[in-house]
Amino acid sequence: MRTTEVLKPVLIAFALLAGIAAPLAAVAQQYPTRPLRILVPFAAGGGSDIVARVLAAKLTDSLGQPVVVDNRPGAGANIGIGLAARAPGDGYTLLVASSAFTVNPTLYAKPPYDPYKDFQPVTCVGSSPNILAVHPSFPAKSVKELIELVRSQPGKHNYSSPGAGTTPHLSGEMLRMAFKLDMSHIPYGGAGPQVQSMLSGQVPIGWASVPSFAPQVKAGQLRGLAVTADRRASALPEVPALGELGIKGMNADTFQGVFAPAGIPKAVLSRLHGDIMKALASADVRERLAGLGFEPVANSPEQFASQVKSDIERWGQVIRAAGIKVD
Repeated sequence: MRTTEVLKPVLIAFALLAGIAAPLAAVAQQYPTRPLRILVPFAAGGGSDIVARVLAAKLTDSLGQPVVVDNRPGAGANIGIGLAARAPGDGYTLLVASSAFTVNPTLYAKPPYDPYKDFQPVTCVGSSPNILAVHPSFPAKSVKELIELVRSQPGKHNYSSPGAGTTPHLSGEMLRMAFKLDMSHIPYGGAGPQVQSMLSGQVPIGWASVPSFAPQVKAGQLRGLAVTADRRASALPEVPALGELGIKGMNADTFQGVFAPAGIPKAVLSRLHGDIMKALASADVRERLAGLGFEPVANSPEQFASQVKSDIERWGQVIRAAGIKVD
C-alpha cells in the first residue's frame, strides 16, 4: 500500500478540521456584525438593570455595535433567564442576572433553565453582602438586642425581604434557624416596596442587599445592625459585620454576573470577557459600582463557573433546611 493511501484518511480529516476552523476563526474575527442584546430578568432601576446599562454603554464603544438592554421581569427572574437560555449561543445575546440565577434551581420545582447546560458564565461583575436593618423607632439597637427581644416575645415579630427565595430572605432564615427565633417572613415584590414598608414602620425589621438599604441607612431613616460578612462593607463602614460580632457561618452576598447562552464560540467569549474586563477596570465604572454598594469582582469564566456551582449548592442546603417552597 502506498504511503499516500495510508495518509489519505488523515489528510482528509485535517482538511475537514481546517474547513471548519477557518469559518469559525473568520466569524470571531468579524464579530460583532450586528447589535447585541443584554437580557435583564428584572424591572428597570434595580441592581441588575443598572449594571447591565453601565456595561451596555461601555461595550457599545468597544465593540462598535449598539448594545441594548432588554428587561424581562417576572416569575422571580425565571422569565428573563429562561428566555436567555433559549437564545442562540452566538454572542449576540447576553444575560445580566443576580444571585437569583443560583437560587432558583432549588427554589422552583421546574425552573425553565439548567444553570450548567444552558449557560456559559462570563464573569461576576460585583457582589454585595446582605444587611439586617430596622426602623429607628425599633427598640433593638444591635443584633444581640434583636435576638433577645424576639426570643422574649415569640411569634410577635416579622421580618421583610425583597422577595421569597432572594438571598436576603435566605439570610433571614439562616439567622432564624441559627438562634431558633419564632418570627415570620414577609416577602415584597422588590426592594422598592420593601423599603417603603420599612420606612413607614409597617414591618420594622428587614433584610436586603446593601445597595437597597444604603441610602436610607446613610440618611438615618433605617438603622443598620449588621452585614453578612467577616468585614464591613465599604458602602456602609459604620455598620458592623456579623463576623466581627462573633456570628460565623452566615456570610452571604448578592452578586451581579454576566452569562452567555451555551455554545458561544471560545474566541467570541474571549473577546467579550476581555472587553468587559476593560470596562470594569475603568475608574468611572468602579466608582459607579462602589456607589451602588457593590465590590468589584471581575473574575475569569472558570472562576465564575466555580462560584456559581458553589452558590447553587450552598443556597440549596439553606432552602431545603428552611423548607422554603415557591409555586
